[in-house]
Amino acid sequence: MSSPAMVFRARAVRVARDPGLPRWAGALLGMAAMVEVASLHPEPGTDLSVGLLLALLATAPIALAPGQTLTAALLISAATLLTLGGEYRLTVAGVVAQVAVMWLAGRRCRRWVAAALVAPFLVYAVTPRGGLPAVLCLAAVAGAVTVGVAQRARHERIARDATTRAAADSMLEHVARGERARIARELHDVVAHHISMIAVQAETARLTTDGMPAEGAKRLLAIGDTARAALTEMRRLLGVLRDDAGAEPTRQPQPGLDQLNDLIDTARESSGASTRLIVRGRVVPLDPGSGLTAYRIVQEALTNARRHAAGAAVDVELEYRSDGLWLRIRDNGPGAIPGDAGHGLLGMRERVATVGGTLRTGPSDAGFVVEAVLPW
Repeated sequence: MSSPAMVFRARAVRVARDPGLPRWAGALLGMAAMVEVASLHPEPGTDLSVGLLLALLATAPIALAPGQTLTAALLISAATLLTLGGEYRLTVAGVVAQVAVMWLAGRRCRRWVAAALVAPFLVYAVTPRGGLPAVLCLAAVAGAVTVGVAQRARHERIARDATTRAAADSMLEHVARGERARIARELHDVVAHHISMIAVQAETARLTTDGMPAEGAKRLLAIGDTARAALTEMRRLLGVLRDDAGAEPTRQPQPGLDQLNDLIDTARESSGASTRLIVRGRVVPLDPGSGLTAYRIVQEALTNARRHAAGAAVDVELEYRSDGLWLRIRDNGPGAIPGDAGHGLLGMRERVATVGGTLRTGPSDAGFVVEAVLPW
């Protein structure tokens, strides 16, 4: 259950947010000030009608405060100063209106404008005509402005902190997405590559080993099935990672074109098919990013050829041109675009895009071809 204090606070907030509150406040404060002036005995030599007019001007403009704070502050301050200088008495309603409008000026106006509104009260307080009422009024308006300025500064600081936190959270999310994307690429390019090699080697050993016991063939078949099931599960995991989009910090040197011969030798041994490396042009060292990209493209293309065109011969061509490195990996298989190679092709495109290159994949006259241009 809500406590009485909470109920009162909620009602107070609703009242404070009522758009008609300033008009009601101006009307009520104006009537209260006029009643107070009329009920007091006017000072000798003063005109009651002038006192009533000043009392009204010192309160009613509070109705303008929400939209025209500076105008309301100027009108109320002028009426208050005229009341003090004309030997009229300040009313309680007038003091309430003056303090309220100066507080709003501190919250909504620029600081130098709020300070300028306090200056006339300071000047009057130090003049010979000033006195205790003028000093008390100065203290009230200065305190109200100070509180308003402090609250405005606090709200601005909170807003800046919220903006900074939102920007930091957005940056962290962006970094996390990049990390997950890199993890997805590395899982597909490295782990999936080795798992597919396990499946191919197990199948090759089962079919090419003469005199293998039935139990051994059964176990090799189970190994191949397990490897293919692992690849299927990994594809599901890659789908989740790519939906979030992310990356992986590595503690080992990333491979480059220096390791390309080892990669091709491994592919040739695992598949038993002809795999050639053809290099043209003057060899130029690549930066680590481009070298890693080229290596991963060849690795993924060899994996796809082994998986979808088993036994097909593969040519890996590198041509060092004046504008960049040209790569082409071509097999003489059926040439159909693999239906489940979407993650691999997507990873290729992402890697090529990071170095500003271009990629083309698809069937050729005899087989499937992957072409990439990596600029220097």
